[in-house]
Amino acid sequence: MGTSLVKFSRDTARDVKQVARGWRWGRRPQVPRSAEPYVIPKESTVFPTKWARTPAAIAVRDLIQKGPLNAVLNFEVSPQVSGLDSLLKLDGPAIIVANHSSHLDTPLLLLSLPDAMRRKTAFAAAADYFFDTWWRAAGSAIVFNTFPIERRGGNLSSTPGDLLADGWNVVVFPEGTRSPDGWIQRFRMGAAYLAVEHDVPVIPVGIKGSFAAMPRGRGWPVPGRPAVHVRYGDPLRAAEGESPRDFAPRIAAAVSALLDEESTTWYESRRRAAIGASPSQTGPEAARWRRVWETTRPMKSTDGRRRAWK
Repeated sequence: MGTSLVKFSRDTARDVKQVARGWRWGRRPQVPRSAEPYVIPKESTVFPTKWARTPAAIAVRDLIQKGPLNAVLNFEVSPQVSGLDSLLKLDGPAIIVANHSSHLDTPLLLLSLPDAMRRKTAFAAAADYFFDTWWRAAGSAIVFNTFPIERRGGNLSSTPGDLLADGWNVVVFPEGTRSPDGWIQRFRMGAAYLAVEHDVPVIPVGIKGSFAAMPRGRGWPVPGRPAVHVRYGDPLRAAEGESPRDFAPRIAAAVSALLDEESTTWYESRRRAAIGASPSQTGPEAARWRRVWETTRPMKSTDGRRRAWK
């Protein structure tokens, strides 16, 4: 009897897992778009997120972030942060720009910020991914204070500018999506445009190790509490008359220099940055397995300037 119950439980668990894998949890199409008949696209509705920045929502989010989110993150990875003294140079809202290779990047950035700044920080999130269903949209808005942006063309959302005007910091991942192999992709000009248009500084951030800890395609970090480093740089401002097209490469170069510093030392990386010789962070011209192998190599040992996680 006992053996039969155990076998029944195992079979039931296997069936539930199989159904869960095949269940259509969202509204994403199940067939390639090229195989579907063409229809005129419907005008999309914007999921409202203003409620997520009310005092009550901020209080709930603070409890979630400092409680279970922080505990889970520290249990799964070994995060460390450096360069927070750069944030002391701010005297108002800023645009925080970072490379993006993992779903870990958002909680890593949020929980590395000082509490006062964290509570006034919002994240730009892809409308077609995080806001395609109401439960995913509501969950990301309340936990991470996200707002939707279109990453496949169209007009730039007015929400980032409104948030900056209201004193909120805005986090933008200029690559538009997670890197498939951990190396930096081309930076788009949205962050540079916002900085120039609203005359706010940009805080560059280099995140290293998040791809190895939780690469694209995984739903949970790999075992072993892998190291992940978050490094903040000094604020950047667009020069008078500088266009977003000219400012964007400076932002990308600053993020690349921070990643270079993680791989070498502060002195060496600054010397290379001063003469424009920082190594490219777009990766080697090689097969994908070779590029992935490079980005999943063990992290270098920490130094005295890096602070352990909260």
